[in-house]
Amino acid sequence: MQDASKHYINGQRVASIDGREMAVENPSTEEKIATITLGGVADADAAVAAAKAAFPAWAATDPLGRIAALERLMEVYKSRAEDMAQAISVEMGAPIALARTAQVGAGAGHLKNTIRAAKAFAFERPLGENAPSDMILYEPVGVCALITPWNWPMNQVMLKVAPALAAGCTVVLKPSELSPLSAILLAEMIDEAGFSPGVFNLVNGDGTGVGAHLTAHPDVDMVSFTGSTPAGVAISKAAADTVKRVSLELGGKGANIIFADADEKAVTRGVRHCFNNSGQSCNAPTRMLVERAIYDQSVETARKVAEKTEVGPAETESRQIGPVVSETQWGKIQYLIKCGFDEHATLVAGGLGRPDGLNRGHFVRPTVFADVTSNMTIWKEEIFGPVLVMTPFDTEEEAIALANDTPYGLTNYVQTADKTRARRVARGLRSGMVEMNGKFGGAGSPFGGMKQSGNGREGGVWGLEEFLEVKAVSDWE
Repeated sequence: MQDASKHYINGQRVASIDGREMAVENPSTEEKIATITLGGVADADAAVAAAKAAFPAWAATDPLGRIAALERLMEVYKSRAEDMAQAISVEMGAPIALARTAQVGAGAGHLKNTIRAAKAFAFERPLGENAPSDMILYEPVGVCALITPWNWPMNQVMLKVAPALAAGCTVVLKPSELSPLSAILLAEMIDEAGFSPGVFNLVNGDGTGVGAHLTAHPDVDMVSFTGSTPAGVAISKAAADTVKRVSLELGGKGANIIFADADEKAVTRGVRHCFNNSGQSCNAPTRMLVERAIYDQSVETARKVAEKTEVGPAETESRQIGPVVSETQWGKIQYLIKCGFDEHATLVAGGLGRPDGLNRGHFVRPTVFADVTSNMTIWKEEIFGPVLVMTPFDTEEEAIALANDTPYGLTNYVQTADKTRARRVARGLRSGMVEMNGKFGGAGSPFGGMKQSGNGREGGVWGLEEFLEVKAVSDWE
């Protein structure tokens, strides 16, 4: 990897104009692994200016030409998959096996699905038989600021970069300062793939600096943000003065509804899904709602799964969960676990402190609380760590009400052998996605939520449309 302290602007690795240094830490060891430069206003302005200058030519490029550039990027990405896995693992603590498969694979999958969607998309189409001379044109929004988090670096980066470029937009990416190395590596790949200067730009920085400046910048036409709900609220307010488009993918507090007729692996699967990526997923099933007839045995199953869950350094070649990303995140999780104690939830497994034998690194004990009620803090707040909360229910209606008892609405889960009931419950859940019986959404499925989980959709054709304006033209023929 090239010098991590530089930004990528107008096709060049450039030193910061007004930035300051920041150390990147390995969360498994708490050791410094790189130094980046948190950019300032001048750096952000230079990146926006480059994107603005490159926009007319890139927007005018035939869609097939843009797709061809993304296909070249796909080949480079695949050739450097191991480099990407190592970068993600060391910067944010994903176990290397998970980094090689799910983390790197998510980026490749979204790039592939964007290419597929763009090839099938009619960027120019007639209005309809009622108006044969009217044409509908789908045109790029313009200069887009893409602000991404640390928990699934290439998943979120590629969900934004690929469709924005396919649509004909030019972009300024501000990755999380906690996981910048994977984004810097992607910039190298984009350069190798031969994209025109200024089409893709990367400025490292924090949310209050570069992020806030990009959000309010008059030459930025759209902000696509993934992160916390409070940050999303702040972005929406800052963007309002320039009436730019804002697409938000925010927090979640997913409910996993397990009926008594669910398959025997439903509880085990749900606990593991909650703990995956050390619980650092906005769509994690963190609230397990269990029909009372099987509640006690489900709590016991959850205890066994949690106690068998290995925790260890990210570089270990094993099926463990790694650390959480930072000392700040570790402290927040410890606070919320303590809230569970203080509010008299029943501790089933785990608890405060690091797992035995791990005295260094941001490791969290896989934790399960039972008998959690809706007035408890751990029911309400997104913990973003390997912490599962459980509660019983008696009726289908109660389960739906409990699941919807949250300001979030990203992903909910249903486990039942009764397909009619599953469909009925899915319709009653106020969330952008519902996964049933352990089946993930298909390739190109839209990702996004309702309520305070955001207002955008990413992935497939829906992700492409986020970056397109609709223009109606009469008398075309």
